[in-house]
Amino acid sequence: SWADALRHLGKPDAHVEQLTRGFRVPGEVIDYAARLLPTIAPGLEPPTSVRRARGELDVRSVDDLVAATVTTARDSSQRVGSVGLIVPDVLVGPVVAALRAAGVEHTVLGEEPAAVEGVLDDPSTKTRTSDVQLDVVPASLTKGLEFDHVVLLEPTGIAAGEADHVTGLRRLYVCLTRAVTSLVVLHTADLPTELGAP
Repeated sequence: SWADALRHLGKPDAHVEQLTRGFRVPGEVIDYAARLLPTIAPGLEPPTSVRRARGELDVRSVDDLVAATVTTARDSSQRVGSVGLIVPDVLVGPVVAALRAAGVEHTVLGEEPAAVEGVLDDPSTKTRTSDVQLDVVPASLTKGLEFDHVVLLEPTGIAAGEADHVTGLRRLYVCLTRAVTSLVVLHTADLPTELGAP
């Protein structure tokens, strides 16, 4: 808690100001992610976006996650700006394989990209120094990143990748709020109940 942190720093009487207005995340996206707050941060006031443009939010239930991912990643890569394809950590390998098979250029963010079998051996997978717009991002590495466009796969899978439900939903909140312009959510599994209907 903030009180514990301030006490530890020798400033137990310091004033904590809750920031509720943001400029980076579009309104429609932050409103969607804020549905998780009653569970992950009870009592925290939902943030609002100061941006006039609402942004783009598209939540799609799909039958074939691999095909939808490849198509959406390819389409998103044609837009101006960076694209983050945020996936549950356990799906990084299959997603990279599908993109590679479809010839979609991408990079894989992470400390050990060679850990994904065959990633560095394939010409469609570029190094971080390339100018490829599409980055495949394991959900566990998204904190602090931002992309113009985000394609997020399987919210329930992202939440399930953590030790407990609340921590998983916190991870999901971070992932949902990486988009600066647009967010596309693709899922085959039911969405977490806390998100409700799109």
